[in-house]
Amino acid sequence: MVMEPISAERAMQIAQKKGLSPGKVRGTEGIQFTKGENARLEVIGWDEFKGLLQTRGLQVYESGGWMKIMKK
Repeated sequence: MVMEPISAERAMQIAQKKGLSPGKVRGTEGIQFTKGENARLEVIGWDEFKGLLQTRGLQVYESGGWMKIMKK
């Protein structure tokens, strides 16, 4: 399957349907989606998530309902 870039708004819709929230990996600069059950991840708001995508030159990609955050 090909990973296609999607907007942060579309990622938010998909994440909400799956019970996911954006999160930062503690002690790193990593961001990912989480159910909030992992102590290594700090749940963040969508505005902060969008800002981190922009400042770090990242994009959310999707394929078949799977999402991944990668460099543009």
